Amino acid sequence: MALDNYYYGSEQRGTIVKVGSIGRQTDIHASDIDIIYKIPKSTYDRYNAYSGNGQQAMLYAFRDVICGVYSRTYIKADGLVAAVKFTDNIDFELMPGLMKDDNSFTFPISNAGGSWGRTHPIPEIAAMNARHTETKRNARKLARMVRAWKETNGVNMGGLLIDTYVYRFLENYQYKENSYYYYDWIARDFFEYLSKQNDEASYIYALGSSQYIYLSRGFVYKAKNAYKHALDAIEAYDKEFYWTSKNHWQSIFGNKFPAF
Repeated sequence: MALDNYYYGSEQRGTIVKVGSIGRQTDIHASDIDIIYKIPKSTYDRYNAYSGNGQQAMLYAFRDVICGVYSRTYIKADGLVAAVKFTDNIDFELMPGLMKDDNSFTFPISNAGGSWGRTHPIPEIAAMNARHTETKRNARKLARMVRAWKETNGVNMGGLLIDTYVYRFLENYQYKENSYYYYDWIARDFFEYLSKQNDEASYIYALGSSQYIYLSRGFVYKAKNAYKHALDAIEAYDKEFYWTSKNHWQSIFGNKFPAF
């Protein structure tokens, strides 16, 4: 791999960590893939010693190595990442990062004169893996359902925020290990839970890492609406009004999502 040769020569292979929703395996589209490439400490030290914006120099060098491999592919260095856009509409966003002893990564931010950021994807992935196992594979499924709701209804929530609320909700939830036949109740109860959160707070702590997730307003109101539709869908189904029930579920999750 070109990055391995550039950063490590023949000594060792670099480490690639898939991060974000695809790293936690809670994505519903494979069109955007976020990756951190682990760089040697000597590389970090060299760019950190720059008198001005060594972060930008690091990111541009990182981009240029990738350009040498994908010369006919659209590649740019933008603030935090090198973005690689392929003709099949799959976008890769690659970030060089120095792995610390606590499994966090220090990464370059080239904007505003340059600075170093920090992210903690590995404990977040581990937390989702653990919750998914203890809920008999319901955690990721619920997280994907919530993403379908987000896309259908234009909800202002990032993937890490969704996964954190799913993680918290399922911790003590009585039906967390139940099968597909309980997904109507699970969806109903999650939206009730989400509707009682405070989206006017500044931030919450992310699953696993406890890093800040800054909140945007509006998702609580939309969760209340989803909760009402879920209640109506379950009631209609119990009365054997199956078409009405299906319409309520699809108003939450969209036409591609299967009805219960």
